[in-house]
Amino acid sequence: MPLLRQLELAFRSTGVLPVGEPGVSPGESVIEPAGSMPAGPTAETAGLLQTARELLRSLGVDRIAHELRVEWNSRLKTAAGRADYRQKLISLNPRLIDHPAEIDRTLRHELAHILAQFRAGRHRILPHSAEWRRACHDLGIADEKRCHNLPFPVSERARRYLYRCPGCRRDFPRVRRIKRAVACLACCRAHNGGKFDARFRLRLMTGAL
Repeated sequence: MPLLRQLELAFRSTGVLPVGEPGVSPGESVIEPAGSMPAGPTAETAGLLQTARELLRSLGVDRIAHELRVEWNSRLKTAAGRADYRQKLISLNPRLIDHPAEIDRTLRHELAHILAQFRAGRHRILPHSAEWRRACHDLGIADEKRCHNLPFPVSERARRYLYRCPGCRRDFPRVRRIKRAVACLACCRAHNGGKFDARFRLRLMTGAL
């Protein structure tokens, strides 16, 4: 649930990436190493995993339930959680321990990303799409918001690089310089069936915001 994160769809065969709207991507291919877990979370992690698996099984998604993993990841700073569909992995911010009432909702929020992408099959979807909202409804959080309002610290990493889509003129601030060909997902979806289109390749506007 980061406040600002672009959806990136990896085309491994071509080495190009379309970039989409802010949000958490169920198809995110970049995985950061898991950080250390908070003291004594093992039993709680097992309980969260059991809850998530039972929710999926109740919806007839047994295969994903079997593959699902849940972890605490101290590398998460501003995000309450993150979902990775390819790895069938839900990562939770250890700071949630200080907000116990938000743990279950965050778990379901991230689980909804995985469920939505599973239902969509090979069709790539946006992070907080209608498919995600339907998944939230089925998981008992129909009123879920895209972003959390927990008092987590603002990221200390400055977004020094500003990229812009030459089509829609949308800006994409990034922490690091983009090393691969990346295009605006919204424009690629609108004009090229969601496939990479060089016409909408992001252009570096400035090296520092």
